[in-house]
Amino acid sequence: MSYQTTNPYTGEVVKTFPTATEAEIDAAVAKADAAFRTWRSTPVAERLVVLDRVADRLEADGRECARTITLEMGKLIGEAEAEVALCVDMLRYYVRSAAEQLAPRFLPAAGYGDTDVQLIAEPQGVLYAVEPWNFPFYQVVRIGAPQLAAGNTLVLKHASNVPQSALLMERLFAEAGGPEGLIVNVFAAHDASEQILGDDRVRAVALTGSEAAGASVAAIAAKNLKKSTLELGGADAFIVLEDAELDKAVAWAVFGRHWNCGQVCCSSKRIIVVDSLYEEFVERYRAGVARLVPGDPMNPDTTLAPLSSQSAVDELAGKVRAAREAGVAVEEVGAPVPAQGAFFQPTLMTGIPVGSPTASTEFFGPVSSIFRVEDEDDAVRVANSSPFGLGGSVFSTDVRHAQRVARRLDTGMVYINQPTGVAADIPFGGVKRSGYGRELVDLGLKEFVNEKVIAVADINGRF
Repeated sequence: MSYQTTNPYTGEVVKTFPTATEAEIDAAVAKADAAFRTWRSTPVAERLVVLDRVADRLEADGRECARTITLEMGKLIGEAEAEVALCVDMLRYYVRSAAEQLAPRFLPAAGYGDTDVQLIAEPQGVLYAVEPWNFPFYQVVRIGAPQLAAGNTLVLKHASNVPQSALLMERLFAEAGGPEGLIVNVFAAHDASEQILGDDRVRAVALTGSEAAGASVAAIAAKNLKKSTLELGGADAFIVLEDAELDKAVAWAVFGRHWNCGQVCCSSKRIIVVDSLYEEFVERYRAGVARLVPGDPMNPDTTLAPLSSQSAVDELAGKVRAAREAGVAVEEVGAPVPAQGAFFQPTLMTGIPVGSPTASTEFFGPVSSIFRVEDEDDAVRVANSSPFGLGGSVFSTDVRHAQRVARRLDTGMVYINQPTGVAADIPFGGVKRSGYGRELVDLGLKEFVNEKVIAVADINGRF
């Protein structure tokens, strides 16, 4: 595979990087393992000083980092700056809270004193992080912040179209004052996972990516008896109930489907509207989408970015074409997008049969699937019919009612009166074909630590 920076707006190949050899991969693992030997015994407070320095550096160099993100994968410069700011928030969240989350806990046990049985969190070692291009910094920090706080180190295999983002991440942590090798980037080929996960020094893997990539890496991890977490695709349901505030629902739907040009695992890909509001909602939604302004993502006036690559455009076009051939109503919306760059015309799809291939497909781009349903029960039925279960949204002016509906959804996250989002202090993860395991907050912090039990007994005790 080829690692290269290709500007999605111009199509220009900016820089290329050679794929790592087996020897270079082994050296990367060795470097991360050597760092782990020091880092694991570094007091938590000192680890957190390093994370705090990374946050300071990211904040100071936020504009440069954001420009690299936009150059490589094409998102709006304002969205790239927001991504960097989110990384700062995540790092500082763990600076504030990791010590408490990692503190030993005493467990009640029959026949033992209150402080005789203790649960200790210990780091496991080198973790293999396989990360995608759509959030080049956030995806690394999401796994890196909690796991470095816990005492682990990372070997990073980033997406092939964001190599400079990967190198920036490596450099930020290398210059923060910890041991060299806390995060070691490697431009590895896809089949290098066999070598990396087969290495005894690598203890686990965290992957965010496609279902195919997840299935492949999970199988390799299982073969080598390594822990894994997977965050895969999504087709989040955006449910608009009868008592929803329509203006708010429409505005959030336009944003929820089109931020990052629709290239978000947890974006609002399936918009489900009750019959009484359907016609008015669609009319307003169509008008909102038509107001999006495609253009140079570095221009702050642009509101619709190109996709990450021409291959992404071609793949999405093929899925839309298949939907049209299957009888789905397909409508292009808004002024024509620029001929230059990896742009895709915003598209609305209606009349999608539940259970059809189109209804079970993830459209990674500015394509909206809109479903008309009879009532709340029908909305839940349609929402749960998807093979994905990453996130979802419920819109209602009665928050308690919306929460009850949310509990009926077979998905990992549900947001009330806003699209599924990401935050520094809320766990993230899904069910079904959207993956397993959670990252962020204490659940993520403890995902890759050994919880060791130490039980005290005297000579007359049970041992």
